Amino acid sequence: MTHMTMTVADILGTRPDSGSTLAVWDLPDSVRDAVGRDLARLSDPAADLDWATARCHQVFAQLPTELLRRLLDFGRHPDTPGVALVGNLPQDALLPPTPLDGGPSPAKGTFVAEGVLLGLSGLLGEPVGMLTEKDGRIVHDVVPVPGGEHTQTNQGSRAFLNFHSDIVHDPAGRYDLANPDFLVLNCLRADHDGEAVTYYADARDIAASLGDDLLTTLRSPLFRLNAPGGYTRAHAGGREVLSDPVPLIGGAAAFPEITVAANGVRPMTTAAGTALLRLQEVCRSVAQPVRLRPGQALLVNNRKGVHARSVFTPRYDGLDRWVQRTYVRRSLWTIRHRASPTARRVHL
Repeated sequence: MTHMTMTVADILGTRPDSGSTLAVWDLPDSVRDAVGRDLARLSDPAADLDWATARCHQVFAQLPTELLRRLLDFGRHPDTPGVALVGNLPQDALLPPTPLDGGPSPAKGTFVAEGVLLGLSGLLGEPVGMLTEKDGRIVHDVVPVPGGEHTQTNQGSRAFLNFHSDIVHDPAGRYDLANPDFLVLNCLRADHDGEAVTYYADARDIAASLGDDLLTTLRSPLFRLNAPGGYTRAHAGGREVLSDPVPLIGGAAAFPEITVAANGVRPMTTAAGTALLRLQEVCRSVAQPVRLRPGQALLVNNRKGVHARSVFTPRYDGLDRWVQRTYVRRSLWTIRHRASPTARRVHL
């Protein structure tokens, strides 16, 4: 019997959307308009999230079968792209000023954007809230916040937000297990000057660009992740809250996964420090750049890759960049030990 070794290229070459870690899809105009009409009648999803997600499932069932299949495949198969830009999406007819505090706008009268966010999220898994991020809200408003310009958080604008995964603090010591499987970013308003760029670096491209020695180091438990900035500010007075020693890259060679904390990674050896510096360099060199515009959403696999955001200039005039975000898990069952006693979709 002849044995054949399958390479990543062999595997990817047999699948739809194979050969690239970035996919780009657009809704047909007629579908955009039909989805928009339905979502314009949506009430505030925060009032009953399970009802809202069910309704958004119905609405997004109008998508053409092939596009629906590609979106579903994005969420369920290891060989599909790690990031996808979905365009020609419906938008709210009127938008209030961009909120200044990082919270939802009480002046928002329609919820088309929220419906788009939940509809796309529901095709990938289950939207989930974390009490340590945006007070457990399911829909996150990501905006520049006065005073947060230079932070490594979603409030920042004047500092490059380094390549990272979105992680959550876990008292068990592992910040790379209960974190979201996916992020969905829906753009309501672009920044004034069109400066903001979201970057995505796929672990497959990263691993292919690293030497064996560096990759071995990054696959070793020689790193400690700092908890997210929101957690350290609220619970530790800004001090570091470090994870147990973990690797930054794991998984099978053909389908690696990666976890990097935005709020800091502490290497435990000199070799680990060198590998971490090289990792950030490689992320920049292989990254896919996306300039999000209204009517576009970015689907990000939070395990297949890491993402970053460029510097941009806020004016705090009500017309600044406004993106809404969800965290998505393929299943809430695997984090049931973190479930909040008061809300089914909100976890500790």
